[in-house]
Amino acid sequence: MKIYLLAVFLFVSTFSFASENDWGRTGHRATGEVAEQYLTKKAKQKVREILNGSNLAFVSTYGDDIKSDPAYRKYGPWHYVNLEAGETKYTKEKANPDGDLVQAIKTCVAALKDKNSTADEKGFYLKMLVHFVGDLHQPLHAGRGEDKGGNDIQVRWFGDGSNLHRVWDSEMINDFQMSYSELAHNSDELSKAEIREIQKGSVLDWMYESKELANEVYASVETGEKLGYEYMYEWFPVVHDQLQKGGLRLAKILNEIFA
Repeated sequence: MKIYLLAVFLFVSTFSFASENDWGRTGHRATGEVAEQYLTKKAKQKVREILNGSNLAFVSTYGDDIKSDPAYRKYGPWHYVNLEAGETKYTKEKANPDGDLVQAIKTCVAALKDKNSTADEKGFYLKMLVHFVGDLHQPLHAGRGEDKGGNDIQVRWFGDGSNLHRVWDSEMINDFQMSYSELAHNSDELSKAEIREIQKGSVLDWMYESKELANEVYASVETGEKLGYEYMYEWFPVVHDQLQKGGLRLAKILNEIFA
């Protein structure tokens, strides 16, 4: 009986934590699956080698899976990036000394490029990179620190209590009721020119893009507002778009690392 209750507790805790703090498993896996479609042959081979045969979708939730382990607690701040109130530019001097999403991605890339990194280090940082690029494209991971990226903005989602961050992380994706592979393979068909345009720029450019979108997301609701079909109709296409962008940009990063 005690074992059964412990199992139930762990399941509920894991589900609740994941749904409140990231794209959710489906979103991260969709981004990983999109990236797989745009990897070069060489990059795909290296990814398989480093991940012992696993693919990007499978490891995409690793960054959240390890949160319950105290040994990895220091990576908590790496999942988001906040600018101080009134600040519009990211600077190294004002960056979070404990790390943030921009620093996290750069650290992962550097470790994967480093010839002295061990196989275990490469595996760890590749899995974290997949997750962090996904996080970068959830706009509220570049939201305001004072409301914890929208976690403190309470709303009603189809009558149930929720918050703005959770709506964007998982509520809309879950209510759309598609698997990660269905989401990935039903993304917009893009020309080579359109793909190049999406992949253009740097991690910092993509962060600013997410921050601009976060401002629109904040303006889209009022605290306590009842959200449902109309909000889903207006904003889910943006969510789907962000999953695809994240995948395309992850593929760009990996193709460059393993060129």
